[in-house]
Amino acid sequence: MMARENDVKGAGAAHDATPDLSQAALIALDWGTTSLRAYLFDAAGKVLATRASTAGIMNLPVPAEEGGFDVAFDEAVGVWLAQAPGLPVLAAGMVGSAQGWVQAPYVETPAGAQALVDGIVRVRAASGAEVAVVPGVLEPGALPNVMRGEETQIFGALTAAGTVSGADSGASGATSNVDDTGDAPPALIGLPGTHAKWVVVEGERIARFYTFMTGEIYAALCAHTILGRTMKHPVDPDTAAFLRGVSVAREQGCVGLLATAFSARTLGLTGQLAADEQPDYLSGLVIGHELAGLEAALARRDVSLAACAPQLIGAEALCERYRLALAQFGCDGARLVRHATEHGLWRIAVQAGLVTPR
Repeated sequence: MMARENDVKGAGAAHDATPDLSQAALIALDWGTTSLRAYLFDAAGKVLATRASTAGIMNLPVPAEEGGFDVAFDEAVGVWLAQAPGLPVLAAGMVGSAQGWVQAPYVETPAGAQALVDGIVRVRAASGAEVAVVPGVLEPGALPNVMRGEETQIFGALTAAGTVSGADSGASGATSNVDDTGDAPPALIGLPGTHAKWVVVEGERIARFYTFMTGEIYAALCAHTILGRTMKHPVDPDTAAFLRGVSVAREQGCVGLLATAFSARTLGLTGQLAADEQPDYLSGLVIGHELAGLEAALARRDVSLAACAPQLIGAEALCERYRLALAQFGCDGARLVRHATEHGLWRIAVQAGLVTPR
C-alpha cells in the first residue's frame, strides 16, 4: 500500500515499548501483501504505539491453512490485547482480498466513507478477538479497476485536509468538517508505487480512478530486458537524468512507452547518456508516460492536470520525484500528505461505531 518506516522481520516490533494501555481505545491494522502495520489509538485518535512486520498476506509465518493469519495477528497485537482485552480491531488492505483472512467484497464507485463502513466484514481470530475488515473499491465497466487499502488512505487524506493542521499532526477523531454530502470541488489524489493510482474524488466520494503499473514495469525493464545490461545504478539519484526522461515522455507521449523506452539504451550506445544516468532516465520515462496518460484521461473529462493541486500519498522520496515530474506538466501545486493511513483507519472506525471519539 505505502512506504513503510522501521519495518522488521518476523514478529511485530514495538514502536513504543511501554504504551499506556489504560488509554487505549482502538487497534487498527494496515495489512497488505508484503507487510503488516498495527496502530494503537487512544480515544482522542492519537497513536499511542505502532508495531510492524513483514507478515503480509503472502508472507505469513505459517501457511494460511495452518492458521497463518491468527499467528501473524497474535504476533502483531497479542501483547496489546492481553493487557487490554476487548479492544475493537479494524483492518484494511489485502487482508480483505480473496487471498486474505476473510473476503470483504468490493463496493462500487461512486463510493463514500459510509459505503466502506456498510461493506465491513468481520472475522473472529482464534484468540477470540473480532476483526472488522474494510472492503476495497471497484470501478465497474468494460475495463474494471480495483483498489484495496488505498481507499482508506484516500479518506484519511480528505479528513486530514479538512480537520488537521500541521504535516506531522497525529490522527484526529474530528470528522465533522468532512462528510459524504459536502459540495467541495473535485480533488485529485495520487498514490505512487508499484501500481500507482490516481483518484478523482467528487462530493467526498471516490468517483473514478486510474491504475498505472509504473513501478512494476520499471523494475521489469531494469531486471529482465536488454535495457538493464548497460545500466549502472548511481549512489545518489540523478535528478537531471530523471527530468530528461520526463521531458522525453511529455514531448513524445503520443507514441507511448514502447516507442521511447529503447532510447535508454541507444542514448548510451551513442555516448549521450552515461551508464549511471540510465536508471534515472528510464524512471523519468515511465513516470512521464504515466503522467501523460493521466493528463489525457483527465482532458477527456475537461479537466486540466496543470490546474489541479494533487495530494500525494506514499514514500516521501518517491512523492518528491512525482512532484518534480508534475511540475514539468505545468502542475505546480502537488503536496505530500502524511499519516493518511492513520487518519483513514481512525475515521472509518469512528464512522462504523467501533470507537467513540473523546
